[in-house]
Amino acid sequence: MRTSDLIDQIAQSTDRSRTEVREVLDALLDGILAAAKKGEDVTLTGFGKFSVRQFAARQGRNPATGESIEIPASRKLAFSAGKGAKDALALPKIPTKKTAAKTPVAKKMAVKAATPKTAGRKRA
Repeated sequence: MRTSDLIDQIAQSTDRSRTEVREVLDALLDGILAAAKKGEDVTLTGFGKFSVRQFAARQGRNPATGESIEIPASRKLAFSAGKGAKDALALPKIPTKKTAAKTPVAKKMAVKAATPKTAGRKRA
C-alpha cells in the first residue's frame, strides 16, 4: 500500500477530504520524526512504539573487494509492534492431537497397546 492508497482509504472511512487527511498524516509523521530527533519514544497504545536505536561505529568489510572499512556510528528509527497489532496479525491456532492420556485408565490402555502381543509368553 502506498501513501496515496492509505490517504484514499482514510478519506473514505472518515468522510474527510483527501487534502485534510494528507495534512493530518503529514503532521503525524512530522511529530514522530521530531520526537525521534530529540531521542524520545512515541507510543501509540495498542498499535506500537517508535524508538531511536543507537549503533556504535564498527569495522566492516566491503563485500566486493574484501577491504576493511570503517562504518560510522548511526541512529535509526525502529518500530516495535504492540499487542493490538500482534493480535490482529496472528494466525489462527490449529488444534493439535493430544498424544499423552491424562487419566490413569487411559495411560494403562496406552501402555498395553504399545507392548508387543508376545510379551510374557514362553517360547517353545
